[in-house]
Amino acid sequence: MKRIAAVIVLALSSVSMVASAAESTKINGWISDSMCGAKHAGTGAACVKKCIKGGMAPVFVDEAKKAVWTIDNPDAVKSFYGDHVTVTASVDAAKKSVHIDAITAAK
Repeated sequence: MKRIAAVIVLALSSVSMVASAAESTKINGWISDSMCGAKHAGTGAACVKKCIKGGMAPVFVDEAKKAVWTIDNPDAVKSFYGDHVTVTASVDAAKKSVHIDAITAAK
């Protein structure tokens, strides 16, 4: 009986973790490149554009945490290279990546 209860608890906790991973969150930050990361956040739009044109991947730099996240759908940020933005994104903390659902220029 204890074993069945443990399995049920484990299954329910797994479901809640998957559900929370899929939730979208609003985050302010910068679109940068994978080579420079947070180094140019706010001051290096020209560098970001040049690095991405040269083959670097765009990344999202969380303004509050100064964390650099890979973007699993980079086409969503094409018009915002080097910009200060607000994104609505699904965050995958284990992969340190975000899926951008919506993006706007930050106010």
